[in-house]
Amino acid sequence: MAGLDDSGASEKKSGEAINDLPTFNAENMQNNMKIIYYSRTFMSIIGGVIAGILGFTGLTGFILYFLVMAITSVGLTAKAGFSIHSYFDCWNRIMLDGFLGGLMSFVLFWTYPLFPDLFCLFKK
Repeated sequence: MAGLDDSGASEKKSGEAINDLPTFNAENMQNNMKIIYYSRTFMSIIGGVIAGILGFTGLTGFILYFLVMAITSVGLTAKAGFSIHSYFDCWNRIMLDGFLGGLMSFVLFWTYPLFPDLFCLFKK
């Protein structure tokens, strides 16, 4: 993951350093967000396959999804060295962005093992 933009770091007066806000490089931020979305989508697919293989139905499948997304958030935070503000402008970016975005992929791969059973019903 790419961190803060240090390209404009020049000599600063002691009074200016106190009031400085961290600046982020837009390319690095976009790359970090792309990594977050890809990680969440991949983990959604893996979680959906696991839920389908284990035969979870109803609420237990959705509980598994939220558990997988929580574990993914903790893993991404650990990958950032538990210093979220070095890579993102707010903690919502790593913890919540894309949380529900992978739900469609999860449901698709969760119900995929059921498809062969449905097609067997139409055979003569």
